[in-house]
Amino acid sequence: MEDFSAFVGLSRTTVSKYFNDPSSVRKNTRNVIEAAQRKSGFRPSMFAVNLNRRRSNILGVIIPNSTDPFYMALTRRIETIANEAGFLAFVLSSDGRAEMEDQAIQTFKSMNIAGAIIAPLGVQSHHRILAELGSSIPLIYVDSPLDETSSFVGTDNRQSFRLIVDYLCRSGEPPCYFAMPLVNNNAQARQDAYVEAMQQFKMTPEIVPVVDARSWDFEKFGFDEALRILKGQGFPTRTVLCANDRVAFGVIAAAYQLGLKVGHGADCDMRVAGHDDHPLSRYACPPITTVAQNYNEIGRLAIELLLERLDEKSSAKPESGRILLNAELMLRSSA
Repeated sequence: MEDFSAFVGLSRTTVSKYFNDPSSVRKNTRNVIEAAQRKSGFRPSMFAVNLNRRRSNILGVIIPNSTDPFYMALTRRIETIANEAGFLAFVLSSDGRAEMEDQAIQTFKSMNIAGAIIAPLGVQSHHRILAELGSSIPLIYVDSPLDETSSFVGTDNRQSFRLIVDYLCRSGEPPCYFAMPLVNNNAQARQDAYVEAMQQFKMTPEIVPVVDARSWDFEKFGFDEALRILKGQGFPTRTVLCANDRVAFGVIAAAYQLGLKVGHGADCDMRVAGHDDHPLSRYACPPITTVAQNYNEIGRLAIELLLERLDEKSSAKPESGRILLNAELMLRSSA
């Protein structure tokens, strides 16, 4: 910046004012600076500028899996709204590993981010590191909360499982529950929600025994475990409710390999339902009956809540640090 100021023939203060807000300097001055930029190719370092600011315009986003369509849709929504508000959203993936989540946090600290949205690994997260980050900047959790007190935007698992359990019980044999790997707090929360819903409808919960896995490869987990179960004593009921659609993909694939027909009808061997409404669920064979999370709304509310926390001039305060959204039943031919 010093070299460019000397090159353009203006003070460092004037040049700095221009880069912070071009409208803050006179039109003639803007023209001189912009002509010098074109001639020199100079661009200020975004990271250096943000390090010098009391509060930067960079927001951090950490997700467990950058290839999962749920997180892709979520981050796309967050990035769009952040950009419209004048912020830059940087997305890093923890790749399902606590050490990578810690590394992402340290990277964002070094960038002097203004705030962050995190889909935490939960049971694997280093709570102390996340708590330290939350004490210095506004922090919103999505997908699964870190704990009962953290600011969170996500789906109301109790409502969504009441919805799907009610439908499955009314339309056929009551469902047993096929869990997801214990990779975040959603795993236990969804199982508890299933048990609660079954009890509300005066049904006996049936939890399918599965291996204690910590893998994010949900499809392989569902396939391997369903294959083992179906080759053994089979499922306790002919209706299988999976913790998420990605597990359901694996269960349906295992049934197909063994020559079993999945669907709702007298000629079918079993029904399979899921949760989330994964973008590919409607194209599975058969298409998966599930409950839909509103990805776009979760992303919108999370970034708006974060921006509200960042707005030091606003007197408006969020009504709650925890926003739970209702899911919608999607009836398809798998159940």
